[in-house]
Amino acid sequence: MNFIKRALLSMKARKGRTILQLFIFTIVCVLILSGFTIQSAANKASELARQELGGDVTLSVDREKQMEAQQKESSSSSGGTPERRMFQSTPVAVLAAKKLAELDHVAGYNLYSNTQALASGFEPIASSSDTSQSDESSTEQGPGGNDSNRPQMVQADLSVSGILDSETATKFKAGTDKLVSGKAITASDVGKNVVMIEKTLAEENDLKVGDTIKIQSSDESTTVTLTIKGIYETTDSGSDAAANFSFLNPYNTIYVPYTVANTIKGNDAKDTVDSAIYFMDDAANISAFEKAAKKVNAVDWDTFKLDANDATYQQMIGPINNVAAFSKNVVYIVSIAGALILGLLVMMQIRERKYEMGVLLAIGEKRSKLVGQFLVEILVVAILSFGIAAVSSHYVAQVVGNQLLTQQNETASESASTTNQRGPGGNFGGPGPGFGSSLTANTAEIKALDIQVSLEDMLKMGGIGVGIAFISVLLPSILVLRMNPKTILTKQE
Repeated sequence: MNFIKRALLSMKARKGRTILQLFIFTIVCVLILSGFTIQSAANKASELARQELGGDVTLSVDREKQMEAQQKESSSSSGGTPERRMFQSTPVAVLAAKKLAELDHVAGYNLYSNTQALASGFEPIASSSDTSQSDESSTEQGPGGNDSNRPQMVQADLSVSGILDSETATKFKAGTDKLVSGKAITASDVGKNVVMIEKTLAEENDLKVGDTIKIQSSDESTTVTLTIKGIYETTDSGSDAAANFSFLNPYNTIYVPYTVANTIKGNDAKDTVDSAIYFMDDAANISAFEKAAKKVNAVDWDTFKLDANDATYQQMIGPINNVAAFSKNVVYIVSIAGALILGLLVMMQIRERKYEMGVLLAIGEKRSKLVGQFLVEILVVAILSFGIAAVSSHYVAQVVGNQLLTQQNETASESASTTNQRGPGGNFGGPGPGFGSSLTANTAEIKALDIQVSLEDMLKMGGIGVGIAFISVLLPSILVLRMNPKTILTKQE
């Protein structure tokens, strides 16, 4: 074991070279261990976010298939000349929607039935350029003058959002709408005439929880009296079109049980909803739910479709995944660069110590022990570096990881803002209240990673560190194995 003693004496005699190797190896180990700890923290944060947020799957009419079917039907009936296609909404049967809610991985669900209505006995919040009065007078007359036999349609001034549960409604989940007094609408309110109104609308009409209001269908044929169960406050700024149409004004949105919205719509809407949203217990189970749902015969899958919506989860973990990918690349780059740099240093060291090796070989020392000596020297440096890295990498990883996450969050926010600003009219034209707002508008981003140096990360770093040590020694050691002691000593003389 003389080669071990020689290695220690050599390190002591060449302190400058040893310190340089220690410095380089420590940097390599700190960066590698930091990369692994950041990856572990990112994976844990992603897992927690996935479990907490889950994902949403929406059951609604397949408009593309519907339009294609209309096109084929019109082409065949008109002798090959396609007629103008028209949008027709096909409601979802409540019983069919509830069948899907009984499947595995469904943590909860909500039903939506949206329509418009007229305020009766109270005033909606007026929009700056509302044309409802002029529209009302014009719609009362037909092309040939006054026609008392035609239904007189009046432009609605309220947006009615029929729901099963207000707490899980889109805008409430996103934080855009918030209950400030009274109680939320729940599944127990189905069949009851209760309503939640916006705070501004309540203040303008001196309304409070417990009061009653009346709303009418657009043709004024149906009137419903509602008891105010709750008052909510919205931060939704609405769309540009809200300036021209009062029912698009966010303050004029009222929440009711979906059965009330169906009453306003008419008898054809009984026991139906526009769509249903299912909340998954884990976003990873969306595919399993979709496969199971396709086997439910109560739903006509030629008419309806499932849309997976995990935008909230994706927005939250997007920056985390980017940080994890970056740290993974750092591990690769640092490992390769560290092996090359240390290999170069060992190679330079071997070249400087040719005479020493020539003498040792001349007195009968085995070549394998010379390689072992160099390996011991680099392993001692590696062990010291491992210890320093174990102590310091936590702080390095915490600072670097959080800084990277902050940058990624800023990039994601800018990208989301750009996306939300595309197209005129904002969310105008969406399926109605509950769907028009962005799911991700108020999503709380993860601003810090919980960095913890685990034994698993230490073992990974140690394995890579030892691998770097072997590579940095074995490749230059090929020169030692090819050396002839007589040639070395002759050249040295």
